[in-house]
Amino acid sequence: MTTIDLVYINAGGGHRSAAVALEMAIREQYSGWQVRLVNLFEVLDPQDVFRRTTGVKPEDYYNVRLARGWTLGLAQELRILQMLIRLSHKSLVSQLRRHWLTTQPDLVVSMVPNFNRAMYQALALECPQVPYATVLTDFADFPPHFWIEPDQVQHLICGTPHAAAQARAASAKEGCVHETSGMIINPGFYRALNLDRRAEMLKLGLHPDRPTGMVMFGGHGSRVMRAISKRLDDVQLILACGHNAVLAGQLRAMRASAPRVVVGFTSKVSFLMQLCDFFIGKPGPGSISEAIQQGLPVIVVRNAWTMPQERYNTEWVEENAAGVVLDSFKSIRSGVARVEDHIELYRASVRSIQNRAVFEIPEILERILAAPARAGVDLAQHLRPPESLHLS
Repeated sequence: MTTIDLVYINAGGGHRSAAVALEMAIREQYSGWQVRLVNLFEVLDPQDVFRRTTGVKPEDYYNVRLARGWTLGLAQELRILQMLIRLSHKSLVSQLRRHWLTTQPDLVVSMVPNFNRAMYQALALECPQVPYATVLTDFADFPPHFWIEPDQVQHLICGTPHAAAQARAASAKEGCVHETSGMIINPGFYRALNLDRRAEMLKLGLHPDRPTGMVMFGGHGSRVMRAISKRLDDVQLILACGHNAVLAGQLRAMRASAPRVVVGFTSKVSFLMQLCDFFIGKPGPGSISEAIQQGLPVIVVRNAWTMPQERYNTEWVEENAAGVVLDSFKSIRSGVARVEDHIELYRASVRSIQNRAVFEIPEILERILAAPARAGVDLAQHLRPPESLHLS
């Protein structure tokens, strides 16, 4: 069987969600392919030394920061992380070479930023005929050295024209840039549920005739949801807190004049979105794409606390008239009012966005597998000293 490795990390949750969604689509379309989900940090630290030394996994620190809203300064921290990755380059390549020597994939698909230079070179050294592809799970790259590494003979799968232009500008080889119609989301978001919306809302204690907002901040929630709930005291809301049980308890304890539904981690996000009229959350690529697929205009924020790789997402929302971009959730009432006042216009814009990326990418991978083996690779690259990085 053709063996495909989908490499992901758990930082933020979106990378793993995209990998799982793509695995589902591949299994539905290509029964002759064996898909393996590969957690990059487990490959790099198979003995779990980092967790046993520090008490947390590498991604836990990042996820806690998201839940608490501690995102100011992440752009500078990202450059420090990239410098450390480059200083560890030879060690990373060595560990990854051992992994691919043992596992022998037919195609490696990265759904991870920052590590693509090390992963690509390790595969080129150990399995030089095996193609390497990177799926950008963001609307755009955040150069340098985030998603796109210049002059590598690799395939880049991009969900927006802007990202594709960035890839071509980085001297990507002709024929190695592949455009899709959007971001990867779970195939379940494309299935018609044929629900009785009025009856389902009554079951949840919601008023079927009141505008309803879906509030969601990824798989770990965010404490800003408490402020949003308070400021929208008279707006009917469904608040999805993900794995943040403490936040869910706090929201349930808050009094509001409008009905509220508070849920923890759930597989029924698509169902809940179909009960709503608009979406409020962080400008994550997955959340925005899921909301739009369910026909919801989005309300997001762009300011100094917005993660650097997600800032372009807010520009995309404005360019596509897919919702409202605020300076702060302190003005969330005005954002909701703007969406409600022009709801039909926003709905029309959202309906015009057709995203089939999760079904398009398996076909792209099939073409990559059928293409001639990649040209020779400079096997001395991994011996070169790390490139200098500016932390500004």
